[in-house]
Amino acid sequence: MGDSRPSALAPYRAVLGSRLRAQRAYPLSFATDVLSAFLIGLVEFAEMWVIFHNVPRLGGLDLNGMLLLFGFSNTSFAIADMVVGHADTLPTYIRLGKLDAFYLRPQPLLLQLMTSDIALRRVARIAVAGTVLGFGIARNEIDWTAAHLVLFTLTLVCGIAIFAGLFVCAAGLQFFLIDGAELTNSFTYGGSYASMQPASVFPTPMKLIFGFLVPVAFTSYLPAIALLGLPGPALLPAWLAWASPLAALWVWAAALTAWRIGTRHYQGGGG
Repeated sequence: MGDSRPSALAPYRAVLGSRLRAQRAYPLSFATDVLSAFLIGLVEFAEMWVIFHNVPRLGGLDLNGMLLLFGFSNTSFAIADMVVGHADTLPTYIRLGKLDAFYLRPQPLLLQLMTSDIALRRVARIAVAGTVLGFGIARNEIDWTAAHLVLFTLTLVCGIAIFAGLFVCAAGLQFFLIDGAELTNSFTYGGSYASMQPASVFPTPMKLIFGFLVPVAFTSYLPAIALLGLPGPALLPAWLAWASPLAALWVWAAALTAWRIGTRHYQGGGG
């Protein structure tokens, strides 16, 4: 006889399933949400396209290079945002006392928060980003060696991990800030915006911040110039693109530390 005990992941699948069914219960509302997410993705791309359409080269990249840069950045961020982005609702859970219910369940708190909601509308933004990335691959003359294929895959995996780690780190800080979403958004959504820019145009302090402290340059700029065969600036040479796993490990080390300290600091909603 087989083991009939439910899987440890069964509760998470049940919660996610109910969330997804609820979002599809009202087709018109769901379609409106999807359309709005699609338009947000288009507006972000249009902003970058206008800049590069009017400037022949910026930071060593032309319009085709920008497509690759934008595609890497937005694809990684959009996937991380769909999976973990709702962690920025943690301050609301804390203020309303809803977080206390998570403590009553025998599952890890962070995993409960990550699976508490999945917004299907964000698939539209992923579609826009993925399409731009496809154009970036097609429009650039890249020598697709085995090493480049590995770098491409590594970039997407580590890019998602880096942005997801930033969301978790921001959530951990909210245990202390409560109403400090504007501050943490400067590193999550602000980091996403910074990753869409050629890091070579940044002044030295910003290169250090977005290259190493909040290492979003590893999600897009560094792999883009590595695939295009560009050398990169002094502080951010192209070969650093291969260090993206180290950048992801650094972000998650900081994220889990912030989360651990935050959860130990939390004393309950007081309701």
